[in-house]
Amino acid sequence: MPSLPPPRHIAIIMDGNGRWAQAHGHPRVLGHREGAISVRAVTREARRLGVEAITLYSFSTENWGRPDDEVAALMGLLLEYLKSEREEILGNDIRLAHAGQVKRLPQNVQDALYELEEASAHCTGMVLNLALSYGGRQEIVRAVQRIAEEVSDGTLKPGEIGEDTVSAHLYTAGLPDPDLVIRTSGELRLSNFLLWQVAYAELYVTELAWPAFREEALREAIAAYHQRRRRFGLTGEQIEDAS
Repeated sequence: MPSLPPPRHIAIIMDGNGRWAQAHGHPRVLGHREGAISVRAVTREARRLGVEAITLYSFSTENWGRPDDEVAALMGLLLEYLKSEREEILGNDIRLAHAGQVKRLPQNVQDALYELEEASAHCTGMVLNLALSYGGRQEIVRAVQRIAEEVSDGTLKPGEIGEDTVSAHLYTAGLPDPDLVIRTSGELRLSNFLLWQVAYAELYVTELAWPAFREEALREAIAAYHQRRRRFGLTGEQIEDAS
């Protein structure tokens, strides 16, 4: 029997770095550093499995409210990641992209992000989309503002606005909507993540903290996804008749 295709787009809420570190008697920043190892492992495995895109909730707009020393440490780790993973990303034919208010990031982080995005622009193996300084409500507001500007200047009529219009003005324009949302560390909420895009995504929650989530855990999540019946508002009988 042929293997089932993986989800086209997997979105991950990487939760539990700090709690993992505290549970192991380490400072919180060590949990974030260990979480970066999980990012490499999961990205590489997703690429191997044939996933088209993976979006990682790396830093939310709300995370700016964390203690200054933790924010500074996170920015330092992000800069380190963008530099150290350059060959890994390019060598695996991965295109780097971002979602969020990246202009709020330190300039050296912005520079490294844009440089790697440009260097990987030709890659077609998979898209690695980093949600940085990201908030789902903010993203929708931004899309509405841009649509309103087009209506105001006459390039778009109100009656022409539809779901595709909104999707085209989101950070994720050009990517398929996520099929699967994974949340680590057992929390049961979306936390302002891809609120428009995950309307029909399958949700998978694991008690594993993000630093403990590696290749096998990703495969288990995908196996659970394959056990779901995605009906998109239809009945099971309708889905069977159409197959």
